[in-house]
Amino acid sequence: VAKDLALQPAALRDRGTRVVSADRTQYFALRASSGHLVTAERLDREQLCEGVQRCVLRCEVIVEGEM
Repeated sequence: VAKDLALQPAALRDRGTRVVSADRTQYFALRASSGHLVTAERLDREQLCEGVQRCVLRCEVIVEGEM
């Protein structure tokens, strides 16, 4: 995320960056030291996308402040 936004990882932390999903479940987190988007915990595809061939989890990265 840091690389995509052309920011240093520390800048993401200082700006108050958060990762949210539509159902407010915390599937992903932003690693402050590297700026990488990572899974917040182990994901169970069978539970999340039961009976669906293509499993997609959408999230938004919100960065406070002007870009």
